[in-house]
Amino acid sequence: MTTCHALKQALPGHDMIYFGDTARTPYGTKSRETVVRYSLENARFLIEMGAEMIVVGCNTASSVAPEAIRKAYDVPVFEVVTPAVEQALAASRKGQIGVIGTRGTIASGVYEDRIKALRPNATVHSNPCPLLVPIVEEGWFNRPETRRIVKSYIHPLRVRQIDTLILGCTHYPMLEDIIKEKAGRRVTIINSGSAVADQVKRFVEETPSWRSKAGGGGHDRFFVSDLTPQFRTIAESILREKVDLQLVAQ
Repeated sequence: MTTCHALKQALPGHDMIYFGDTARTPYGTKSRETVVRYSLENARFLIEMGAEMIVVGCNTASSVAPEAIRKAYDVPVFEVVTPAVEQALAASRKGQIGVIGTRGTIASGVYEDRIKALRPNATVHSNPCPLLVPIVEEGWFNRPETRRIVKSYIHPLRVRQIDTLILGCTHYPMLEDIIKEKAGRRVTIINSGSAVADQVKRFVEETPSWRSKAGGGGHDRFFVSDLTPQFRTIAESILREKVDLQLVAQ
C-alpha cells in the first residue's frame, strides 16, 4: 500500500487498480515457485480488471517474478528493486550500502547482485528483518518493543558504517522514522516504493501514448483477497483517505 500511495502522489491524474494479496501474505516466507505463481495470478486479475501496466509493489515478488509476468503479458512491468538500487548508488558516498528486507528478499541476493553489477567495488551489508512486517500489520508503530526490535536489526549494519540503507520491503516505510533514528542521521534512507513511483512517472512523461492517458481524474479501485478491520485501518492511514476495499477470491 505504501507503493500505491507513492504512485498516487506521483501520477495524480491516472486511474489506478490496486490488488493486495492479503490472504496469502507475507510472501517473504514462501518459496520462489509459490511467489511466482501468486504473482502471475495477481497480474492476470489486474489485467482482467483493465490494467495496462503492472507495478509489482512487493520486494519479494519483485526479486523473482517480473520476467515471468513480462513473458505472460504484453504490458509494461515495473518492479521496486531496480529503481531502489539506482537511487542507492546515486546517494552512496562510500559505496557502503545496507539492505533490510524479508527473508525471501535477502536470501534471493537480488539487491547485492544488482548493486554489484552497476558498481563492482560497492560493499553490500544485508539483514533479514522477519518481525517487521507483522509489527506493521499489527499497527505497533509507537511501541517500545518495536523500537528495540528495529534497533536489533539495524545495529549490525550501523557498526559496518553504512552510508545508505535500502528499505527492501514496502511495509518498512511505516517504520521509517524509527529506522532513521536507529541507523543514524548520516545514513540516507532509500524507500523502494517511492523509487519505483519516480521511475514510472518518468516513463509516463517520456512516452506520448501514456502521457495522453492522464485526465481520468485519478479514479482508483482497491481489491484485496482478505478483508480485515486492521488492514483497512492501515490502508486508510497510509493513503490518508477513506478506502472502498473490495474482497475478491484468488
